[in-house]
Amino acid sequence: MADSLSLVYAVPVMVGLAAVTLSVAGLSAILEARDAGLPVRSGLTVPLRETARLLRQRPRRTVSADRLLWRSASSAVIPLAALIVAFVPMGAHALVDHPLGVVWVNALDVVAWAVMWLLGWGANSVTGLVGGYRFLALALGYELPLMFALTAPAIAAGSLDLAEISAAQEGLWFVVWAPVAFAAYCWGVLGFSVRPPMDPGAGTDINGGILAELAGVDRLLVLAGRYALLVAGSAAAVPLFLGGGDGPLLAGWVWVLIKTSVLSGLLLLPGRKIPTLRPDKLLELGWVVVLPLVVAQDLVVSVIAVATN
Repeated sequence: MADSLSLVYAVPVMVGLAAVTLSVAGLSAILEARDAGLPVRSGLTVPLRETARLLRQRPRRTVSADRLLWRSASSAVIPLAALIVAFVPMGAHALVDHPLGVVWVNALDVVAWAVMWLLGWGANSVTGLVGGYRFLALALGYELPLMFALTAPAIAAGSLDLAEISAAQEGLWFVVWAPVAFAAYCWGVLGFSVRPPMDPGAGTDINGGILAELAGVDRLLVLAGRYALLVAGSAAAVPLFLGGGDGPLLAGWVWVLIKTSVLSGLLLLPGRKIPTLRPDKLLELGWVVVLPLVVAQDLVVSVIAVATN
């Protein structure tokens, strides 16, 4: 079990989350600039310029919107990502050290259901409501495989403690002998962070869906929060599948940061090559293909765990 860090260390951990999130947003902008045939350097300043633009923009008000729910949802995305990161061991330490860390990470990703739904519902907008329903359909497709994917490292380590799962990977990371669970987990991360190709709820065919009526600071918080959720999901994958702080020469927390950054960048790539799929197709893929494969992976991990013990 990792030692809990004092609240003094909460600031550098959250600064690290912000730095990686900004870097991933910059990388995404660079990739988009390259796809558009623009100079790569033009994408470097996009996150900062977009932030400045949205800070100057007035929030949009729709007729009969539930402003409390709508604003609460837009303000909750970044704190949700921060809470997930709080359970991730930074080497030998974690902001929140809990013996049920895996359960908490799963519970927090489920909270994303409510947050994304309220973004669509609260605006009292047709496109927003359609986007909210689309996200719920998508969530039904990715959440069950994600839950079973989280089960694999817990079975392998015989613990729900993220620090103990990380320590159990000394010599062989779980991604090596549970690759299907790792792939399903990454698929789920793309889902709850609403990133392409798992973003039909924010699709261009419905004018942005849950994002359609957002403007100003509200839109900035949600756009930044989507990247933050992607980074938080990647950070949780490090102790679950990628050996935690295991690595040569550098300190454990540095390896956690490096692995989180690399995985976050890699998770941007599927959206560049794969078009956004319809919710019904994603649901069918999740339940008919991915879920049986992950259950089979859990069975293999269980057999190996019993045999080695």
